[in-house]
Order: sequence, then C-alpha cells, then structure tokens
Amino acid sequence: MGDVLAGFHAVWEFESDSVLIRYERGIRTPKLFQALGERRVPLSAVEGVTLEPGKRGTVVLRLLPRAGADPLMEAADGQLKEGSDPYRLVLSAERETLAEYYADELKGLLTESGPADRHLVAAPEAPLHFKAYDGKASFDGTAVQFRWSWTGASSAKWKAGDQSFSVADLSGVEWRSPEVFEGHLRLIRRSADSTAAVQADQDPAALVFGLGYGPVHESLPFAAAVLAAVRTRGPVPAVPAPSRRDPADIAERIRHLGELHQAGLVTDEEFSSKKAELLAEL
Repeated sequence: MGDVLAGFHAVWEFESDSVLIRYERGIRTPKLFQALGERRVPLSAVEGVTLEPGKRGTVVLRLLPRAGADPLMEAADGQLKEGSDPYRLVLSAERETLAEYYADELKGLLTESGPADRHLVAAPEAPLHFKAYDGKASFDGTAVQFRWSWTGASSAKWKAGDQSFSVADLSGVEWRSPEVFEGHLRLIRRSADSTAAVQADQDPAALVFGLGYGPVHESLPFAAAVLAAVRTRGPVPAVPAPSRRDPADIAERIRHLGELHQAGLVTDEEFSSKKAELLAEL
C-alpha cells in the first residue's frame, strides 16, 4: 500500500506486510504511547480491523491483534483503558470515508486468525527499569533485579533481601494495573508452588504499585519485555556479581533493619545475619 494515515496521537504507515505505528509526543498524547515511540505490527499478527464512531465527532480505526501475538497486550490482559489502546487510531469524522478505504484494504491483506504460537510484535527493548511503591526493578535482558525500598517494603521482603531472577527460572509474569486496587508486578517462577496464595506485599517475587508508583507507561513495557524474554529464552549468560554498594546506602539499610529488630519484627538471629550480609557488600 505504501500510504500514510495521520490521526490524533499517532501516524500509521501502511506497507505490504505490516503497519508501522509512530506515536506522537506531546502533553495530550497518552504516556504509554510516548514510551512506546513506534511499533511495527506485522499483518500476520492481526486477525481483524474495525471502524466505529468515536467521541466528539471522531471515528476510530482499530487493529485486532491475535491472542499471543503481542507481549504488551498479553501482559496487559485486557486492563488497558480505551484511550491507551496502542492499536486504536482516532480520526476526525470528516475522514471517515478515507478510514473506511484503509480498513477495507487491510481486511483484504489479512490471512491469519486465532491464537499465535509465538510473539510476532517486538517487545520494548532492555535495559528497562521503574520504581514501585516498595522497591525498584531493573531488567537487562537476562535477569530481573528487585531492590527493596526501606520506606515501603514489608518486613518479609527485608528478611528475604534484594532479589535477582534469571529469565531461565521464570515461566511468566502477572501484571495488575496501578490504576486499580492492589496493582502489582509478580514474576512467576518455575519452581514456585502454584497453589500458594501470597499477597504481593509479602512476596519477594512481586513489586507493589500505588500512590503514583509503577505507572502504566513504565511498568507495562517492563512486564512485556520480561514476558517476551521468557517466551524466547535461550542460553542465559551468568549474571555478573553486583557492584559494591554505597556505604551511605548500607548504613541506611542497617538503621532500618535495627528499627525492625526493635519493633520485634526481626529476631536477634535474623538481625545479626542480615547485618552481616549488608556489611559484606561494602
């Protein structure tokens, strides 16, 4: 096709085997779109196209991705708000005829349907990181690191210590939008007991959202990148040993550990053991 269709917040470039979606930047553009930048969607990842009336004199052209074709949508699991759907292109109602033309052209090029056996749309690239309510997460493409915040992490997470998860040890991710109650990101481990129900704030394999922490445009691309790596994992290189910590950070952690100890949330043995671990990182 080789044509371009510009709408609100995005521009679609039509090619013979894909649609390149370029998202605009600006204060009115959803932050998730800005974080994504652009996405190439192969037509093999699409099973349908719709054109419907929108709000306030607009029409909405939307691609319907196949289940399992896009790690971002798989991680979102239907939780994205309509305005943050990266497969929607909103246009002025005056351009409905043009939008209808492109919808018909696209429908004629679609040949696949049903769940995809692999991801066909590229995931956000690592390294990625974001800040949750009870800690910080980072992903370098091979391993996920959780580093707890002394102001938000539960005593259970402090006892467990900072966490590192190799992609090879994971089977999936569970993302719950920060825009709903009990939002979180949980890593699903291969060795974990699937019957054990642990609250996210007590689970060392989970980060808790809320109060402005873990926003969609940061935590969802992160979850999608980890999920894509899990699906396509190969030999995983050894994770390098962590660098030496800032002495001021170690001192602050020991201080907080002492507060937990005085409050009776950490035993004498746990306090001594964890303090020794922290001092060894200097």
